[in-house]
Amino acid sequence: MHVRSAEGSGEAAVAGITSGLINLGEQVTWRARHFGVWQELTSKITQYERPDYFQDTMLRGAFRSFQHDHYFQQENLGATMMTDVLRFEVPFAIAGSMAEIFLRPYLARFLRERNAVLKKVAEGEEWKQYLLY
Repeated sequence: MHVRSAEGSGEAAVAGITSGLINLGEQVTWRARHFGVWQELTSKITQYERPDYFQDTMLRGAFRSFQHDHYFQQENLGATMMTDVLRFEVPFAIAGSMAEIFLRPYLARFLRERNAVLKKVAEGEEWKQYLLY
């Protein structure tokens, strides 16, 4: 589902857990194109409280640090509210600070677009193909 929801960047899992579900302590390396440049980012699931929460933390990649929290809260009528909290630090003090001016809106838009795909899949019939029986 991650690959499906990030199609715009050509994201692919290239090392670690590359298919199926990922669990606490496991790692995945993603290859994706952002700002016209192919990059790799290795992250590890550093916290996992199924089904309410998980956190992935960058081990290697273009950022000085990158941590992404995913919260899932049960709402009325069986709906689920997902909330993303993304924290990152850019490398290269001055140039990094300037890059952050572009990165914040870019990452916010990336998450909004990705989450729109997740919502569409979850609320339609497509979600069935992602279930493990």
